[in-house]
Amino acid sequence: MSSIASVSLSRPLEDVADALGRSFGEYGFAIIRDHGIPADLIAEAEALAKAFFALPDETKRAYKLEGGGGARGYTPFGTEKAKDAKVHDLKEFWHVGRDLPADHPLSSFMAPNIWPTELPEFRDILTRLYTAFEEAGGRVLEAIALHLGRDRNFFAPTVEDGNSVMRLLHYPPLQGEDSEGAIRAAAHGDINTITLLLGAEEAGLELLTKDGEWLAVDPPEGALVVNIGDMLDRLTGGRLRSTVHRVVNPSGAAAKRSRYSMPFFLHFRPDYVIDVLEDCRSGESAEVPPPISSHDYLMQRLREINLA
Repeated sequence: MSSIASVSLSRPLEDVADALGRSFGEYGFAIIRDHGIPADLIAEAEALAKAFFALPDETKRAYKLEGGGGARGYTPFGTEKAKDAKVHDLKEFWHVGRDLPADHPLSSFMAPNIWPTELPEFRDILTRLYTAFEEAGGRVLEAIALHLGRDRNFFAPTVEDGNSVMRLLHYPPLQGEDSEGAIRAAAHGDINTITLLLGAEEAGLELLTKDGEWLAVDPPEGALVVNIGDMLDRLTGGRLRSTVHRVVNPSGAAAKRSRYSMPFFLHFRPDYVIDVLEDCRSGESAEVPPPISSHDYLMQRLREINLA
């Protein structure tokens, strides 16, 4: 039986591209080791995330930006819900996005970041982590391009100055007899191009296989879990799968403690038009979705999950 690929980015990309591509085609997920994000930087960011989420509720809520769709700053518990879900996910999070100069042609798509004054190191550490995530994501996209038979730099201009967002995520401990197996984040697919996730070694992340079964994603400590988002699924005509996934509360002692993770949602440029690649179309009779800009697609999907 095949399994989710686990590859090292210290190897030549030509040697791992097809293993990654096959895993993304079958599961929509892969595990990335030796990704180049420094362990000490990750540890500092995790400590800052825990410090922020431990602040009083009224302090955190001062950083909630009304009308911003949660793209920057703080989003409190009970705001986001999965598409078609009946209840909101039990989580709170902080978003860091790209800072562009005011005269940049894409600046109107990206609001300035805000930073909590209570944690003076927050801006420097998280800006550095954002950059490191972006570099790792660029390497993964190079491997995907090779798998698709394209120049390794095919995706570079599509994501340059993209509307990528880094999320610091806190799932609180759940109490009571129903805590084991409870759903912390309902089943959903990601909207963006690819997602890179740190912190998935804490049990609970599961993906839905083609056979309709939930499969636990179990990376080694410090590894990245990478999954395909809906935008890349659409661009490749489903050749690379955006897979439904969820976060369930684990069993045992882990069910009673907080869970923290840091996903990086790597996006195309807002003005990049997602149009199914010619060689990813199944034939003349296949229904091909119409071209759409990544910004319009994002706004359409954010409305579906209660963030716009």
